Formats: sequence, structure tokens, C-alpha cells
Amino acid sequence: MTTNNNNNRRQFLKSSSAVAAAGLTMPYFFSGKPALAFDTDSKNDRVPIGLIGCGGMGMGNMNSAKQWLDVVAFADVDSGRATHASNKLSQGKGDLYNDYRKILERDDIKVLHIATPDHWHTKPLIEAMQAGKDIYCEKPLTLTVDEGKLIRNVQKETGAVVQVGTQQRSTFDLFVKAVALVRDGRIGKIKKMSCRIGGAPSSPALPVIQPPKALDWDRWLGPAPATDYRWMENPTPDKKWTRDNTNGHYEFRWWYEYSGGKLTDWGAHHVDIAAWALAANGQSDAILSISGDAQHPVEFVDGVPQQNDRYNTATNFLLNVKFAGDVELEIRHDKDNGIMIEGEKGRIFVNRGKLAGAPVEELADNPLPEDAIKETYKGFEPIENERKAHWANFLKCVDEKKQPISDVHTHMRALNICHLAGICARLGREIKWDDKSEQIVGDDVANSMLKREYRSGYEIEMKAMAPATADS
Repeated sequence: MTTNNNNNRRQFLKSSSAVAAAGLTMPYFFSGKPALAFDTDSKNDRVPIGLIGCGGMGMGNMNSAKQWLDVVAFADVDSGRATHASNKLSQGKGDLYNDYRKILERDDIKVLHIATPDHWHTKPLIEAMQAGKDIYCEKPLTLTVDEGKLIRNVQKETGAVVQVGTQQRSTFDLFVKAVALVRDGRIGKIKKMSCRIGGAPSSPALPVIQPPKALDWDRWLGPAPATDYRWMENPTPDKKWTRDNTNGHYEFRWWYEYSGGKLTDWGAHHVDIAAWALAANGQSDAILSISGDAQHPVEFVDGVPQQNDRYNTATNFLLNVKFAGDVELEIRHDKDNGIMIEGEKGRIFVNRGKLAGAPVEELADNPLPEDAIKETYKGFEPIENERKAHWANFLKCVDEKKQPISDVHTHMRALNICHLAGICARLGREIKWDDKSEQIVGDDVANSMLKREYRSGYEIEMKAMAPATADS
């Protein structure tokens, strides 16, 4: 980025202070449009960015941040998606690549967005950090626990700024406010939490067909085991949000080969908030054990699905996580999506539509301290729209070389809970966890599931560096 670019963005990111200095009032929880916005009149104010993965999340994020960014390069193994994204986001002027590494080679691109399927997060993220880029990567950050160790180690070695796309951490009137309530002692010591994330779908047996001509299926699989492309038209296409059944694109999340199912899809959001609340309250998020029950649409033997022709992730589950400090967390498939946090003095419930409970009602007579939200949000200023706020937080941190609100280290503390819950669900037995060594205790099969082998030709291209170690 040019010096002029940095100076202009710094000027914007200090604008909230300028508003205060001018004697103007910025509402603490916005009811209208936020007073913060980058100046996009000058081309020099805009940040060139490369997009890796041009599906719905990548397009949505780029549209949300388009007032600050110019997408100049698009990488996707589906040429149709790359072309569509370029036409929508750059009027067809962006450079198109099948191989994301071409973007990593470009010196004019310092910032990337990775919005690939889950099994394709770790490899490009590590290689991008080693190439000197700063990255906004979609959640869940990894497919396994051990991938998280690698990412954390490389981030420490490179100092890269990495924002994880858990945008609930930037939803001020709901999730940030909930954590601020906990942090301010409004519910006392946390005793129990419940993350209700909904169940996952099942599918019929999906026939093998030839992949679409625009899709490079081998590169889509990438590190995952080689397998045939499967697709079936959904028999109820009139239903809202219903998509065709497949083992590619959006429906990858219902296959353990590429994802962790609902446990890492919605779990990466809600379990993250639960872990954040524990930390904000000064309580330990160290896992002791995970137990419970789960139902799968196929049979499993030693954690491995015995059919490869249909969705295989858990459809229903009730899993119990025990933390040091006598705290329990339930991860449930209940449809009333949200997080219940119960303390010695009260409880609150929060989801993407409401924040409720006696401590919330009491705010009318006993409001939070003036800086409670800002302090919870690491000193950054609120912006109304959570997706824009998450991007503004990332760009400010890129500018100042700080770690953002959803950094890789705190994210992996929460995501490891989801990964371990998935291992428990697949094996159907309790697992015990040594938080210091980040190993499963007394179960060799479960311990082997902390990592996965990468397919030949798709290994991570690591530069010489110290071996990956666990965070304390």
C-alpha cells in the first residue's frame, strides 16, 4: 500500500475521536447509520485486495467492504464463479486465476480474503502469511486441531494480521453487549452455558456424475482424499434456502471430509462467544472433557463413516463440555438458536435477533459504564453493521499492525472445543483433554483424529521455521 493510502485510512480510523473533539455525540448503540466511513472519493484511499474463493461468503464480504476495497484479483477452481465475481465486483477488470498462489506472488496485493471451503483454509492461509500478506479468513479457520497449531505458530513467526470471519464478535448491540454484561459482573461467576446451533440435514444416496466443465474437481478436493463428484437435484426446490444435494460447493459442510458439520459451522460462532464470555469474566476456558450423544445418517467405525454416497455429519447431538473451574457447556441441536449464559446472579440469552434476561432489563436503571463496550472490543469504536464493523476492525489492525478482535489464537481456543466435540460425536464416547499439551488422554484412536494427512501434491508449502507448538 502507498504511504498516501495509509495516511488516508489512519485519518478515517481516527474520525470517531474527531467527532468527539468537535463536541458531537456519537450514540453508544447506533440506531441510525454509523458516523464512520472511509473516504472513497480518491482512488488512493482504496485498498487493493485479492479474493480466494468466489462463492457466496466471498461475494457477500466484498460487497460489505466495497466502500474501502478494490478487488483486483480473483482465484477460484470454478472458473464460472471467478468470472461472475469479477463481473460483479470489478466490472470484469479483475485478474482471474485457477491457482491462488498466483495472487500470493503479486507484490501489489498485500491484503487477501480467503473464503474457500473449510478444508481449503489452512494451506493458503499459511502460505499467504509466509508471503507477507495480511488476511481475513472465513471461519472455521481449520479442519483439525493440529492445523490450528501450525497457523498459530506461523502467525507468531510472521506477525501477520489475521482476522477470522466470526462476525458475531463485531455485533455490538447483541453479542458484544452480552459479553460486556458478563465482564461487568452482572451475572456473577458463570456456572453453565448452552450453545444451541440447530441440527444438520441428511441426504439420499447421491449418484456419481461428471463435474461441471467450469469446475476443476481435483483442485476443489485439494488436500482431501480423491473421490467422485456427486450431485442430485433437490426434490423440493421451492423451499427457501434449499439447495441441490452434492459433495461440493455449499453442501461441503455436511461431509466430514471437508468440514465438521454443524459443530464447526454454527459452533464456530456460538462456542466462540461462550469462550469469549468466560475469558472476559476471568474464568478458565481450559477443557477437561467432552461427553454426550450424537446421531449420524451413516454408520461409523472408529470415527470413520462407512458410506461415501451421502451426507455424513451429525444431524442431532447433545454434547457436554467440562471446563476447569467447574463450568459446563452444552452444545445442542435445538432449533431455538442462541447462547444461554447462566451465572450465580442471573442469566442472559443472546442470538442474532435478541438479547434477553433480567440483567438486560436492569440496564434501564443501571446502565453499563460508558466504556464497557469499547473496552470489551479491545478499544475499537463501534460500527452498526457487524459485517462492516468486522472489516473496519481488520483494516485498522492491518494499518496499525495489531491483532484484530477475532485473532487466530482466541479463535482456535474456541474452535478446538468444536473439533473435540466432533471427535466425541464420531466415536460415541467421552474424551479427556490435556489443555497444556493439547492432546487427548488415554485414547489413541481419538488422538489420531487431531490431524489429517494431506493428499499428495497438496501439502502445505512450509518455509523453514520452528516446529509448531501449543499456546499456553
